[in-house]
Amino acid sequence: MERKRISKTTLDAAVICLGTSNIGSTISNEDSKDILEAYTANGGNFLDTAEVYANWLPIEPNSSERYLGSWMKEHGNRSEMIVATKGGHPLLDQMSVSRLSAEDIRIDLEGSLQRLQTDYIDLYYLHRDDPALPVESMIEALESHVRKGNIRYYACSNWTLSRMEEARRYAEEKGYNGFVAVSNLWSLAEVNREAVNDPTAVITDHELLAWHKSTGMPLIPYSSQANGFFSGKYRKGMEADPALAGKFRKYGNETNFARLERVEQAAREHGATSNQIALACLLKQSFPVFPVVGCKNKEHLIDSLGAANIDLNPETVSYIEGTL
Repeated sequence: MERKRISKTTLDAAVICLGTSNIGSTISNEDSKDILEAYTANGGNFLDTAEVYANWLPIEPNSSERYLGSWMKEHGNRSEMIVATKGGHPLLDQMSVSRLSAEDIRIDLEGSLQRLQTDYIDLYYLHRDDPALPVESMIEALESHVRKGNIRYYACSNWTLSRMEEARRYAEEKGYNGFVAVSNLWSLAEVNREAVNDPTAVITDHELLAWHKSTGMPLIPYSSQANGFFSGKYRKGMEADPALAGKFRKYGNETNFARLERVEQAAREHGATSNQIALACLLKQSFPVFPVVGCKNKEHLIDSLGAANIDLNPETVSYIEGTL
């Protein structure tokens, strides 16, 4: 799999990032190991986790980080991996209470370092924002950990355009690197905003896309596969199926069904799966994109990684998006 440099860093990351929110929890240890080993065997080196992952389950907290830490120690491959994790997420039973003070950031970061069994995090995200806090305080907290060697670079997740611009201007004034990447919700599918229950989640809309294109800021999107919308199992008229209802609320609209038809056409022409074509569209943007892909098993992962080998021309991408 191809690797690309994340702008303003020395990180050469696999173009497809492995999301690990269910690793070591709803995915068995055996299957988790198979997934990670298949990913690295195919050239993958970019792991995405978070302090909060799987904390919604009645199991030992922070299971994703704990499993990854043990796996890297067992394989002795920490130096070969680019590890991205996130902190500063509200407690799940107190989502309205911000956790982005310098002390909150320190506690989360030190916990992640311990669980991942590492001395440093390659890419550390603030998982949420708090508009009531000045961006200066958060940037300075992150910079203090850069100086200590705890993190190499930092980024943001679920931040709005206006707040990212505030942070960018402040970092520029101070001579800091600032945020080197953004992880917001984005895929080939248009999201029905009313179906997103988390008010702190930020959807990459047309304005944000234009900003990424103009600035070249890398986007490392979560839900990059639109919860399997382009797998072909979602069709008009299936809204009543209880098993699919949630996905229809989020992605069921005329724009997406039209894109699905064009994706399936391109898949036939390229001898690929629809999922691969949808991911390949993200990889062919005019700014750096490193889609975060989740999977339930090794077979799903291998299918997703195949997107990196599909060379779509700009006209095909525009046709699929409906912008040609």
